[in-house]
Amino acid sequence: MDLFTYYRSTSSYRVRIALALKGLEVTAIPVNLIRDGGEHHEPEYLAINPQGRVPALRLDSGQVVIQSMAIIEYLEEHSPEPALLPTDLLARARHREVAALIGCDIHPLHNVAVLNRLRGLGHDEGDVGAWIGHWITQGFAAVEALIDDEGFCFGQVGLADAYLLPQLYAARRFNVDLSAFPRICRVEALALQHPAFQQAHPDAQSDKPE
Repeated sequence: MDLFTYYRSTSSYRVRIALALKGLEVTAIPVNLIRDGGEHHEPEYLAINPQGRVPALRLDSGQVVIQSMAIIEYLEEHSPEPALLPTDLLARARHREVAALIGCDIHPLHNVAVLNRLRGLGHDEGDVGAWIGHWITQGFAAVEALIDDEGFCFGQVGLADAYLLPQLYAARRFNVDLSAFPRICRVEALALQHPAFQQAHPDAQSDKPE
């Protein structure tokens, strides 16, 4: 399989975590979102993903799956062991709550396209930074209340953690104060010691600038 990715894309990062947790090998194909207006806008990439975003997973058959949530669900169904979701239905729903909260309600509001739109409407970097901080902080307050007191988000490592760690990376990149979220920071500390999360981390990617 080929993974079209960008080192600091949080949605690409969560797919890399899922792949690493499952021990699945892929060929990473970097798509630079910054250089020359962004390689994701070029016809060659649009032929792979018409939305012009990363990640995209090209299967051995040549078919392509886009959107991180769909990719991770595909991986979970195609390669169910080790599982990212527990067997208990309510426990599975808890993981999906956190994943959806991050993937649908936090991350999209600091996506580069949204931030560039704010800038295009005349907002300065102070406004943009305040916007990012507001939505991440609000979302993390809910995540903090939902996750457990020990271990990863819900004890054993799983789907919720694959979504939370990339969002934490973004929060730190944007200098968001995390002091009010000890549970979240506990999960981060555990994950940063886990080989799969280390393998997937932006700093470990071949396209990270020197």
